[in-house]
Amino acid sequence: SGAYIGDLLSWVMGRAESDNVWITIMSNSNIVAVATLADVGCILLAEGVTLDSEVVTLAAEKGVNILSTDVSCYDAAIEVSKVI
Repeated sequence: SGAYIGDLLSWVMGRAESDNVWITIMSNSNIVAVATLADVGCILLAEGVTLDSEVVTLAAEKGVNILSTDVSCYDAAIEVSKVI
């Protein structure tokens, strides 16, 4: 239903809307908790950020979808806006 770009986790929790695509460069396990609390549709990791296997496992357990791209957060938001 939209996108939210942010890396400050407390800010994302208070401002991302339900079902948003959350675009970030954060990759620690806390992103899974924030995605769950904010009820975002998915997390989109920008700028080639990768995840540790621990985060991948946690996301799968919690039902959080995480995608990735090599483009900047700005360019990712442009591409997301074309398909939502």
